[in-house]
Amino acid sequence: MHSTASQDRAAPGAAEDDGFSAATARRETALRFGEYVAGAASFPLPGSGRTAERFAALSAVAEQDLCVARLVEGHADATAILAELGGPPPQPGERWGVWAAEPPGEGLTATRSGDRWALSGLKQYCSGAHSCTHALVTARTGDGRRLFRISTGPGTRPVPGSWQALGMAGSDTPDIRFRDVPAQPLGGVEAYVERPGFQHGGIGVAACWYGGARAVAAVLRQAAADRGPDPFTDAHLGAVDMRLFAADAVLRQAAAEIDRDPYDAEGGARTRSLRVRAFVESVCADVLTHVGRATGAGPLCHDAAHARRTADLAVYLRQHHAERNLAELGGLVARKESL
Repeated sequence: MHSTASQDRAAPGAAEDDGFSAATARRETALRFGEYVAGAASFPLPGSGRTAERFAALSAVAEQDLCVARLVEGHADATAILAELGGPPPQPGERWGVWAAEPPGEGLTATRSGDRWALSGLKQYCSGAHSCTHALVTARTGDGRRLFRISTGPGTRPVPGSWQALGMAGSDTPDIRFRDVPAQPLGGVEAYVERPGFQHGGIGVAACWYGGARAVAAVLRQAAADRGPDPFTDAHLGAVDMRLFAADAVLRQAAAEIDRDPYDAEGGARTRSLRVRAFVESVCADVLTHVGRATGAGPLCHDAAHARRTADLAVYLRQHHAERNLAELGGLVARKESL
């Protein structure tokens, strides 16, 4: 799909005094996303024996730009899903997204007529809505939820104004209205969430959060270097360094465990994913707090790149389901302890 001038034009009266334009951010992100895909950036499949390289590559993209990382991670995740569920791999020039959010609301419905499937309804949080050529999309069927391959274009229409966040503005994540869109099923009912790779992919998102936190921390590292010895700045930097070191170690351990048991024969993938995502999310939240307390309002008000990084990270972290995920983790641990 391609955005139209009316979709990218700022709303009448919108404040543009700071030079920020969501439309420009989307275009720049889409351009860099295409460059990464065309350059065949190396993202080894999870469980391939090189999962640590995959996570490190995602973190590196995120440290440069979280919005670009959101789209690159989606394409890399789609590639892994297609491989795991037996679909054909992305072809040169294709840019894939994974649109699988299931918040309350209308959602997507898949209907079948003979061998033909079609999707209709509303899908929320479709990152890369105007730049992805293809997507993997979850939809409800009479038997349950299934995953489908689609080509974007006729029948898929981004809903103007459905993504208002300044954070992650460049990720181009509006709702999309589907109208009788041809689709090809991939795997069976609930195959998308029941496969081991679903848990591995969730840790890949955490690797992006970690890269974003490293970028946010850069302003504190520079401030400490410029200011010289100062116990308060140094204490905040020490706290940030310790947390980032721990997050990196946790991601590396998770990668090693995935490579040792890629098909989850030991049954620990869900617990691992919940632990790693919750820990990395808490590290990123702490980094945002320490950097803000140490550097004050100055970088947020006068450094546009830093202000966007902090806003992007704050929004991206909300892919974590907070206490709901912690409660699930606690329940898994309690049941294991009771055995």
